[in-house]
Amino acid sequence: MTGFVLPPAPLPSVPVHGTTDRFAVRRIFCVGRNYADHAREMGHDPDREPPFFFTKPADALLTGDADLPWPPATRDLHFEGELVVALGAGGSDIPAGEAGGLIWGYAAGNDLTRRDLQAEAKRMGRPWDMAKGFDGSAVCGPLQPGAPEADARLVVEVNGQIRQDGRLSQMIWPVTEIIAHLSRLVRLEPGDLIFTGTPAGVGALQPGDEVVVRIEGLAPVRTRLV
Repeated sequence: MTGFVLPPAPLPSVPVHGTTDRFAVRRIFCVGRNYADHAREMGHDPDREPPFFFTKPADALLTGDADLPWPPATRDLHFEGELVVALGAGGSDIPAGEAGGLIWGYAAGNDLTRRDLQAEAKRMGRPWDMAKGFDGSAVCGPLQPGAPEADARLVVEVNGQIRQDGRLSQMIWPVTEIIAHLSRLVRLEPGDLIFTGTPAGVGALQPGDEVVVRIEGLAPVRTRLV
């Protein structure tokens, strides 16, 4: 009988709102520049780009409103409030009209970014992995099966002050089209999470800051930098 040389790592998961259940996570995909105002504030033209994707390791998840120790190797840590979509089914080359059938639930999330490392990676033409995929960088609130309203408000508060304030309807690529595009690049599977992009207003954090991401119709998610 085949065994493991080392004990298998714990399975990453996200809590399910209102229950003791958890949603097992397989992979984390993130959409870049999916809000026009955010694309512009980062120096890009949103009218010229199809959606593009990057990934975070599943064990980069931070759930349960847990505190996050200040990440190493950065002096410019940024918040990015986002809608997170959890897939309960998978497939390849999914038409946008059928993509909604893959969705299991939704959550509020925070795509934390070491912006100084990302800027250096862009300048050198290198991957973003160490800027985006560090420990605790994929903050995710509890999942809920019901979809938020298409025009739901997304707000990020830092120490009680609103720093981001947008609407899900401002997405360049809506959720079903994101799923359709992504399914042409990889085979999607149950347990995949998709962070769907952030509106304008991203900014820097400091040790001791508390960040709360709120999306109408979903449970908020809180993170304190310690």
